[in-house]
Amino acid sequence: MMIDVESLSVRIRAFDILRNVSLTIREGEIFGLVGESGSGKSMTALALMGLLPRVMEASGAARLDGIDLLSLGEYDLCALRGNDISMIFQEPMTALNPVQTIGDQVAEVLTIHGKADANAARKIARDRLDRVGLSHIGLDRYPHELSGGQRQRVCIAAAIALHPRLLIADEPTTALDVTTQAQILDLLKDLVAEENMSLLLITHDLAVVSDMADRIAVMEKGVIVEQGDTAQVLRDQAHPYTRKLFAASAHQPDRTATMIDDAILRIEDVHRHYPGAREGFHRGPPVRAVNGVSFAIQRGESLGLVGESGCGKSTLTRTILGLDPLTSGQITLNGNPVSPTMPRAHRADMQVVFQDPYGSFNPRWRVDRIIAEPFHLLGRKPAPSDIAEALEAVRLSPEDAFKYPHEFSGGQRQRIAIARALITRPKLLVLDEAVSALDVSVRARILDLLAELQDQFGLSYLFISHDLTVVRAITDRVLVMQAGEIVEEGQTEQVFTAPNHPYTRTLLESAPTLEIPA
Repeated sequence: MMIDVESLSVRIRAFDILRNVSLTIREGEIFGLVGESGSGKSMTALALMGLLPRVMEASGAARLDGIDLLSLGEYDLCALRGNDISMIFQEPMTALNPVQTIGDQVAEVLTIHGKADANAARKIARDRLDRVGLSHIGLDRYPHELSGGQRQRVCIAAAIALHPRLLIADEPTTALDVTTQAQILDLLKDLVAEENMSLLLITHDLAVVSDMADRIAVMEKGVIVEQGDTAQVLRDQAHPYTRKLFAASAHQPDRTATMIDDAILRIEDVHRHYPGAREGFHRGPPVRAVNGVSFAIQRGESLGLVGESGCGKSTLTRTILGLDPLTSGQITLNGNPVSPTMPRAHRADMQVVFQDPYGSFNPRWRVDRIIAEPFHLLGRKPAPSDIAEALEAVRLSPEDAFKYPHEFSGGQRQRIAIARALITRPKLLVLDEAVSALDVSVRARILDLLAELQDQFGLSYLFISHDLTVVRAITDRVLVMQAGEIVEEGQTEQVFTAPNHPYTRTLLESAPTLEIPA
């Protein structure tokens, strides 16, 4: 065995973060660590890397070939990081240096460890970037010039630059679309086979580990409650918490809302083009981000919009919200034109819930001020009863109005974001990847909440997501977008069961599926 973790415990003052965690990772093995947010998965990885905050105390043992990592000082740990153990973090944009080229960032791993001089390091960096499928990307590119999947590949290239023996991947595909996710997972699997390294794959997605991992461990509240061969754990589900995760992964909300044949939103032949890249003294052809899109959303309907990153979903969303002007075409909400200059009263009928609620909140504002923010559209000040009603609608307490965002979990913050969207009593909610970053059980509760709110307030939903499982569970119809155009649309179950377009079939084939072995 290569990694042997025995009775690992982590404590911050009087609180236990991890309790007696024991696991082994063999050479060349993919080991999956699954559990909800806050279960201790990332803390286990940070303990192995020696990156725990100073206020935390670790006990037990974490041995790499008999050397206890917990007993090493910072100098020895620095020698091990990158050489023997590397880590890929969940969000590549925050893991990469925004003012340093990707070539320099990969080469830096080699120069810091004294494995190569600057020129040799850049040649090796080129080789590593080629290895992860970025041969067409120059070393002089910056992170902001790359897509999410490309940035994650840069992080992988830096992590494998020195051929580590253990690669830790902490939620490496959470924010990626299904085809990019499939490519990254295939890449990791190939690297494990070719480099003969071990992979600790941390995720809340059981479908991912069921396809990837040789063995898995299920973690709840800092304790491993079940572990073993992947097929055995998937089949037996011996612990109640494991069964709970499985049930949440396949959860279908009970939707009772009725659709009325009366369009609340109409999109008619919408185009949104951007100026082409500058080529010398001239510009290239315009970028057609949205190209002739037309559809309608009926009152009480839930419409899904799916497609890869870069297909035009975000651009189309901004035009629907009246944040970007149209190149041509027309969008109407309740019969009123949508544009950046539309009246505030009309804008109040449509609200948005973003993917990252914490990023859309002012951390210095209390919840009552955050929820009341859209009231500027109505031209009046909110009463305390308005805020209390909005919180109660999303199953939170009116007393939560006096707290700050950092005092809530991810699922609770998303409920606050939904409460803020409901405060103006809109008719249409645009949900932009609203549950993509949530673990399966929290996601199930948010989907149930959305179904209840739709029934209670007669809401229409535009549900934008790369998670096909969620789209199938919450929508009546679905649109599939590719290269700025709608290539397929229809009733959700029909499109998912018998897709007509090759691109739709590619998306469905790329999505991981959770199958329980016989």
